[in-house]
Amino acid sequence: MTYGAGKSAAFILLTLNLFLYFIVAVIASWAVNHALEKTHDAASVLEIPARIFPIFFPSGNMATAYFVIFSLIAGVVGFTTSLTGIGNVIQWDAPNLHAAASSSLTTWSLTLLAMGLACKEINIGWTYSNLRVMETIIILLSCTQLFCMCAINAGVEDTARRGL
Repeated sequence: MTYGAGKSAAFILLTLNLFLYFIVAVIASWAVNHALEKTHDAASVLEIPARIFPIFFPSGNMATAYFVIFSLIAGVVGFTTSLTGIGNVIQWDAPNLHAAASSSLTTWSLTLLAMGLACKEINIGWTYSNLRVMETIIILLSCTQLFCMCAINAGVEDTARRGL
């Protein structure tokens, strides 16, 4: 990969991921707020095991709570990683690219965890349209984060080969 191609690909993917992770963080924050406001009313009519369950979301299915919480974590970490990664990729030297590569790997692993929970929620079925949008974005982010991580790691190899 040539010098300019890896840098521009990583920059474009990081910018795209920045916006997508922001959308995920906003939707997940809304879902947590909605659950906190509605849980008391919805859980008070349930039987004892479900009522004492610490993570109950009145919208969606039983996988929704875990999906929303891990999506919120992945969204916040991904937004922060993308924001700092843009600065690291702009500088394009070995220490900054190593930092971007390691934080990109962490974000990708959190996104894969949220994607697995999204797939489980899709498998169980019945969820609101806002959560379906977040499921779709999380699955898309797992792919774009992988491509971004590959572009950054190609840049690490390029800078090591050039001795920068």
